[in-house]
Amino acid sequence: MAEGQSTLFDFVVFDREAKLENLNGFVSHPLLEKNSVEYRDFQVELARIAAGNNLLVVVPTGLGKTLVALIAAAEMMKATGKKVLFLAPTRPLVMQHLETFRKHFLIKSLALFTGSTPAAERKRLWFSNKVIFATPQVIGNDIAAGNYNLDDVAFCIFDEAHRAVGNYSYVEVAGKCRDAGVRILGLTASPGSKKAKIEDILNALNIEKVEIRNREDVDVNAYVREVDETVFRVDLDDEMKQLLKPIDDLLHEKITKLQRMGFLRYKKAEFVSRKDLLSVRAGIMARGKRGGYLFGAMHNSIVAIHAYHCSELLETQGIGPLRLYLERMKSSEKLSKVEKSFLNDERIKKVLELLSASKSTSHPKVEKLLEIVSSQIEKKADSLIMVFTQYRDTIEVITSALSSRGISHGRFIGQADRGKEKGMSQKEQKKTVQMFSSRRFNVLVASSIGEEGIDIPDVELVVFYEPVPSEIRYIQRKGRTGRSSVGNVAILLANGTRDEAYLRASSKREKKMNRIVKSMREQEGEAG
Repeated sequence: MAEGQSTLFDFVVFDREAKLENLNGFVSHPLLEKNSVEYRDFQVELARIAAGNNLLVVVPTGLGKTLVALIAAAEMMKATGKKVLFLAPTRPLVMQHLETFRKHFLIKSLALFTGSTPAAERKRLWFSNKVIFATPQVIGNDIAAGNYNLDDVAFCIFDEAHRAVGNYSYVEVAGKCRDAGVRILGLTASPGSKKAKIEDILNALNIEKVEIRNREDVDVNAYVREVDETVFRVDLDDEMKQLLKPIDDLLHEKITKLQRMGFLRYKKAEFVSRKDLLSVRAGIMARGKRGGYLFGAMHNSIVAIHAYHCSELLETQGIGPLRLYLERMKSSEKLSKVEKSFLNDERIKKVLELLSASKSTSHPKVEKLLEIVSSQIEKKADSLIMVFTQYRDTIEVITSALSSRGISHGRFIGQADRGKEKGMSQKEQKKTVQMFSSRRFNVLVASSIGEEGIDIPDVELVVFYEPVPSEIRYIQRKGRTGRSSVGNVAILLANGTRDEAYLRASSKREKKMNRIVKSMREQEGEAG
């Protein structure tokens, strides 16, 4: 940390000197546009702390984390005259933050760094601009190449800071910040529910203080609205149960074989998760050479992973997504021996036979979804509704159903292509969000790309097509509603399936995360 740096950023002094004050409901600051940033006490307080400490801010989606960073960046730049570096994990997020600064910041020497910007051009822009917006990989590569260093940077912001673990580029760049004495601000809606992981994030980012705010806090409550969460239950139909039985028989058989070989003995077969199976596979691969015993274990684990995925697809997504998954596997020109073995199993042959005779592409959830969406539009014709689902194949099922009911909609997916299916370009993503924001259509059906950080407006209703076990994704999905008006969350759940376990897990982990982070904050206060 730069010598004396922590004494430069006392917001209380600035407030007394009327250099950072509440002026007619807006933040008054010499580096911010007049009447541009709404004055919110909790945001200013968090920015004040960020200017004096390496800080992790844990705030739900929609409560203005970027504006905390903006105010803190203005103070740091005013006090030091040095650069600000703003990092985010994806190009759309990086561009979003750049646009926020363009709107509110008086200093306009702002530059965007992505992999598509030539290295020589990035080097030139680095020395001619005051605020750099970039993905961490680009910054890490440029520093490694000697194109520039961080000596002229006062402040570095890490958005979606929960990614600062393992080999992710945030860790490398944070190390360079530490060496150069750069002040660090981490932003996240959820750092995770495991204390060890949170501590890894804090260590990686050299964090000194943690501040958490949630919707119930007194200083936040005035800026959010109530969110009503309702779980809508459906039952699998007889056809789905008939398809499920041979898949689950195969899955149980392979898990039992793995347990007899010494793996997964700590759990009953019916409680073994995908994560458990992936862990077994990774452990076998880590052993290097694999003889007959380990070869058999590897074979069983991979078949079990395929069976687990098929079972989960059918239970939580429907017949159509399962059919597409198996058809893609069958038509692959590079089938592995294990995949061939999986497809040639008599039980999977039976599933394929049943699928070929079935005319269904759906899940009972789809009818319930249409009912929920139609009801919301009847209440308010120009409602904005977001539907989240994990799989692109399910997006196609949902959009087809919406079309059949004449409900206007759009889809929002990632940029990556998947076989013959094209992803959405950055330009297409931006246009879709703009059309949704201007209420050109009612329903936006999104994959996980819509969960993290993208600037999507406050919506009246968020629908989970399936519960997600991750508390991070659970919080991010919910955060799309209940900002400026009362929000509603509808969670579709298939009785007696993984949906039930996933919903319990995400809720439990969210509560655990809040307890851990608040405990860390209290311990800091006692230590102080």
